[in-house]
Amino acid sequence: MAPSTAIKWSDARVIVTGGAGFLGRFVCQKLRDRGVRDQNLFVPRRSQFDLTAEADVARLVRTAFGKDKADVIVHLAAEVGGIGANRANPGRYFFANMAMALHLIEQSRLDGLHERGGKFVQVGTICAYPKFTPVPFREEELWNGYPEETNAPYGVAKKAAWQMLDAYRLQYGFRGAYVLPVNLYGPYDNFDLHSSHVIPALIRKCVEAQRRGDKEIVCWGTGAASREFLYVEDAAEGILRAAEAMDEPTPINLGAGFEITIKDLVELIVRLTGFKGGITWDATKPDGQPRRCLSTEKAAKLLNWRAQVQFEEGLKKTIDWYRLNAK
Repeated sequence: MAPSTAIKWSDARVIVTGGAGFLGRFVCQKLRDRGVRDQNLFVPRRSQFDLTAEADVARLVRTAFGKDKADVIVHLAAEVGGIGANRANPGRYFFANMAMALHLIEQSRLDGLHERGGKFVQVGTICAYPKFTPVPFREEELWNGYPEETNAPYGVAKKAAWQMLDAYRLQYGFRGAYVLPVNLYGPYDNFDLHSSHVIPALIRKCVEAQRRGDKEIVCWGTGAASREFLYVEDAAEGILRAAEAMDEPTPINLGAGFEITIKDLVELIVRLTGFKGGITWDATKPDGQPRRCLSTEKAAKLLNWRAQVQFEEGLKKTIDWYRLNAK
């Protein structure tokens, strides 16, 4: 593995796609904490740049800092949702995520990011793992089967971005990093019931049911599937550790190193929110991938990174934030 070239953050100009989103706001704050100046931190907004359009991406990488050039591009932007949203939008999720990565990597190359020693950080997804990956998921298993069907288009698009980065490393000397965060949760998450992931959806269901005095909540599936969850601030730190430590896109899991069944998760959120009603399971709805739990040994070895926030502590912070900010 090639040694990494250190980043001097106080001088670095950084583009963070998705920097105004859930994960992005924490990545941007950690960049500021590392010394990146506000004038050297550019967050493209959808109203200004359509990242699925080649011309807009070309304009972004060439004009973000006027005549100056970016030193680091952190690509967080994605179109993503829970099982229902993935089933409703498989074509859009593949196209949007593939197009964004494709154009950003190629336009960064054309703009000379690699020639001036810059770096491209791509955030992947554990949806790229095969449906029946042995637990805990190890990065070496990424090609040993097809992803779980309901989110395969999204997962394949993200995995293709990794392969593009690696191909550009081989042909052009393009420097990059690639991380695969497990399911994230925390303050500022997406709490829309139609597109959110399981934790924000459950928190919203419980809080709203409690306010209405409902006697039950209805949850998808059987509750038998297991998942692993990572607090968003821990994920942000892992992403920047990868930017600092890696020069080639070796896939690196970012996870908390535990799994919990959806049934136990629901019961925990019910307890933490104080909802007193019952739980009904709609087994006509899919469970998704049977199990998800990551090996994080590579992150510990290569990035000197491990998750810091305990799960129940993170859930309490997320519930408190939602209660204060729910409209």
